[in-house]
Formats: sequence, structure tokens, C-alpha cells
Amino acid sequence: MQRLSFTRGLGFQVGLLATMQALLLVINVSLIAINGLVGFALADNKLLATLPVTGYVLGAALWAMPAAAVMGRLGRRRGYTIGAVVMVFGAALAGFAVLIGSLWLLCVATFVCGTFNAFGISYRFAAADVADAYRPAFRAKAISLVLTGGIAGGVIGPTLAGWSRGWLPTQYVGTYLSLGVLAIVSLLLAQLLHVPERSDVPAAGPPRALRELLRPATARIAILCCAISYGVMNLLMVATPLAMHAHHHDFGAAATVLKWHVIGMFAPGLFTGALIVRFGVLPVVFTGCLLNLGAIAVALSGTSTHEFVVALFLLGVGWNFMYTGGTTLLTYEYGVHEKNRAQGFADACVFTTMVTSSAASGALLVADGWQWLNIVALPFVLIVLVAVVWLGRRRGWRFEQDVGAADLPGTVPVRTVVAD
Repeated sequence: MQRLSFTRGLGFQVGLLATMQALLLVINVSLIAINGLVGFALADNKLLATLPVTGYVLGAALWAMPAAAVMGRLGRRRGYTIGAVVMVFGAALAGFAVLIGSLWLLCVATFVCGTFNAFGISYRFAAADVADAYRPAFRAKAISLVLTGGIAGGVIGPTLAGWSRGWLPTQYVGTYLSLGVLAIVSLLLAQLLHVPERSDVPAAGPPRALRELLRPATARIAILCCAISYGVMNLLMVATPLAMHAHHHDFGAAATVLKWHVIGMFAPGLFTGALIVRFGVLPVVFTGCLLNLGAIAVALSGTSTHEFVVALFLLGVGWNFMYTGGTTLLTYEYGVHEKNRAQGFADACVFTTMVTSSAASGALLVADGWQWLNIVALPFVLIVLVAVVWLGRRRGWRFEQDVGAADLPGTVPVRTVVAD
């Protein structure tokens, strides 16, 4: 095999994807920190306060499968470039919407920005592709390490939102424009991306129809883990700034809570992959469910800043275990020639769940309060918990060891070429 340059090696590419993940999460957290507050200020009907957040997630949901198809045809690098260009335009439009005080134009702008998220959410799958090409056993760790890049979202996102909201005479316009600048940085980094495409892999047959891909219970439960983990997390996270405002906490306190929440989401990425290798996927997802239940219990116990911090931190760690585990579990269930269809559908399910949760979040909060919102989240976590226990009892808690690395669709040792 021809010697690859340093920039096309496993370590550099995983680090590059982690950096791009960091930029994505800085943008996501900043938007979450301000969109509900901006929507609350612009909406005559306060039940519509979280519509700008919903617009962002809806844009991602509708573009998830097309984004996967684009990357399947044009490659990861070109796909991420397209997403970043659209984000620059959307951020400028959002700034203009706030400038003229239009809630509906802001919703359109955040919908446009959602395209960036639709492309960017696949960074973890790109990491799996890189690992499969160079070191298949590193797949779970590569996914986990790339997600770790989101730590920057927790540290920088709330700080950037608080710092930039007063840059210009109209509050929050500066924040949206700063996010456009970050999208330009992501665009430039994407040009260094070279995700190896596997060659010399004989397909077992033509790509299966989507219904056939979803026939194994493992695939359905993997997608359920990813979707519910994001849906529950999004339901509670989107409402947090408004809930804290309702309980007389200032913006600085809310920013601190969001910071620790996002750190909880992504800091475990330093070791989640190692835990999956050591204990298996299902025990890690099971632990994530228990952490989410703990988060709900703390949230129901009170509304002090300390309780918000602990609840949202546990929610973040639980999300990491469930989402990383669900993503890894899904990669066991499709072949190389089927990956874009399976990944796109999984991400579409994630975003559809997020659309529902973000749309319901503000209305449920305003109508029934923070405690009721947590009670609504409870049965969804229990559904995943029961599904994981059922799969563990049916297939074994370490069933991936029974399959064997050489038999998994994505782990055949092969020669690689750099396609994009």
C-alpha cells in the first residue's frame, strides 16, 4: 500500500473530525442558549418561544437523508463544505431577522442553519470510516473521541453567546454573525479532510432495501437508543434557559448549567469507547439509561442552580453513553455499500425526535412547568432500558464478541484509497 502523508493518517483525521465536531457544538450550544430567549422576546404568544430552536432541528431532520446521499455521491469533504456554506448564509439571515424583529424570518433562518447540522452530525460515522480503513478495532474509540470534540461547545458556546449578544446595538445580532464566522473556519478545515474509502470489498449482494436494513432487532434498537437519547436530552436542554428564567436565575447561571451539561455530554468521549471495548455496547447503553433516570430524579427534587447543574450534567453523561453505544451498535448491522442509507435514516430519526421534543419543550414548560417536563421524559428512557435488557437477554450482553471482528460488515481488513 502506498505510504500516506501525515495529514491523511488515522490520528490526524480523527483529530480533524474532533475539531470540526467542536465547531459544530459551539454553534449548536450558542443557538440553544439564545434561540429560546430571542424567540420569547419576539413572540407575541409565548408558547411559540422555542420555534426558532424547532426550525433549526426541523431543517436538520429534513436534510439528514439527502445529506447522507450527497456525501455518498460526492464524498465527505464536499458534503461538509456545502453544509458550512449554507450555515454562513443562514447565520447572516438570522442576524437580519433579529435586526428587524421578525420571529418567522428567524425561524426560516434557523431552518436554513439546520442543514449544517444535518451534514455535521455524521462526523462520528466519518470517524468510523477512518478507523475501518486503518485499524478496525479502533472504531468505537474513534467514534467516542470525535464526539469528545463537543467539550468545546460546553466551554465556548455559552461564553460566546453571553459575550457576543451585546456586540451590536440590537441584542443577539452579533451572536448570529459570530456563528457565521465559525462556519467559515469549519469550511476551511473540511478541505484537509480525507476520509478513506474501502476498496476490494466484495458486496454480499445489492444494497438491501431500507425495510430489510431495519429488519434485525439490533438495528431498530440501535436507532431507538440514538433517537431517544437525543430526544430526551433535547426536551430538557432546550427548556433549561427558560425554566431557569422562570425560577429567577440570571443568564450567567443558565450559561453555567449549559456549560456543565455539554461537558457531561462530551467529556466521557475520552473513555466511552474504551468502556465499550472492555464491557460491551449494551452495558454502556444500559448505564446511560440509569444516568438519565438519575438526572430526572434530581430535576424533580428542586430548582436551585445546584440541582440544575447536577441534573443537566447527569443528563449529558447519560446521553453520551446511550448515543455512542447506539451509534456503535448500528455499525454492526450494515455493509459498506449500505452505510449511507442506514446512517441517513438513523440521523433522520434522531432529528425527527428532536423536532418533536423541541417543539413540545417550550409549550409544556410554559403550560405545566419544569417538573412536569421531566415526568414526560421518564417513560421514553424506560422504553430504551427495557429494549436494551431484552436484547441483552436474547443475544447476550457481549454478543458483538460472538460475531467476531472479521465478520462485522464494517471491519474487513482491506486495502484503502483516499477518495475525498
